Amino acid sequence: MSILFLIIGLILLVKGADYFVEGSSSIAKRFNIPSMVIGLTLVAFGTSSPELAVSVSGSLNQTNGIVFGNVVGSNIVNILFILGISAFINPISIKSKTIFKEMPFAILTTIALMLMVMDGLINGAPISVISHSEGWILLLFFAIYLYSMVEISVLGKEESEEEIIVLPVPKSVIFTIGGLVAIVFGAELVVGAASEIAAILGLSETLIGLTVVAIGTSLPELITSVVAAKKGENDIAVGNIVGSGIFNVLFVMGISGVIYPIDIDVAYYTDLWILLAAMLIVVPMMYTSKKISRFEGVVMMLGYVGYTAFIIMRAIA
Repeated sequence: MSILFLIIGLILLVKGADYFVEGSSSIAKRFNIPSMVIGLTLVAFGTSSPELAVSVSGSLNQTNGIVFGNVVGSNIVNILFILGISAFINPISIKSKTIFKEMPFAILTTIALMLMVMDGLINGAPISVISHSEGWILLLFFAIYLYSMVEISVLGKEESEEEIIVLPVPKSVIFTIGGLVAIVFGAELVVGAASEIAAILGLSETLIGLTVVAIGTSLPELITSVVAAKKGENDIAVGNIVGSGIFNVLFVMGISGVIYPIDIDVAYYTDLWILLAAMLIVVPMMYTSKKISRFEGVVMMLGYVGYTAFIIMRAIA
């Protein structure tokens, strides 16, 4: 039954995110909010709402392993598997802004998270903690990042590549509220089922978070980037992944830490190093000829397969 609840929960998360974005974007458009601002806020929030909902639910239930594993695992899935499969479908052209602004910021957020969890290694303690204050710091950086992105887009008069469909008001309200309810209820099912599966199999909650939960909550990013890659919309394919990574670390981990301090077993510090290494490897791929080729996409996907094998072997050992 736990597996069934997990699947139902993931479906509710993904479909709830779709309906929430569609409904809330329609309402925002009716209030004449620019499409660019909607794309940077509501649409970005929508694709990362499964990670947010699962992590918040995990914090409320004090299942710290799922919170940490969900955020770090989702980012590894995004940068290696989703970006890799997108490049395999259609080689991705990269804008200079992504190389010199967005990716470096994503790397810096990862380094900041690593520094926050380094106290366990320094003290020789088996557990590191992301405290309430560190959660607030992450949220502050997220607010600064969001403001700067909106300001840059407004000053640069950039147009959003998101097509906002205006729905009838009743339908917009139903989609928005129904989507949020589905997200919240789906998150509760996922966290509860994942915890039960971990207990039954004798595995850690962090391992379940790094694998099953991380892949499941990354489905919106996977669908968005693959569809964008097929259409040749490279900015959406890459921006969706990089933006989601920043959102996960700063907002999802930040708000989770504010709700309840996040205990992290130092044994899983390796996963943060792997995430950082993956990002540092991808940057040269973006820089050379400003394109990620099909071959590089295959290498990235194989890297994710290798990472999955590593964490499974670590759990067995």
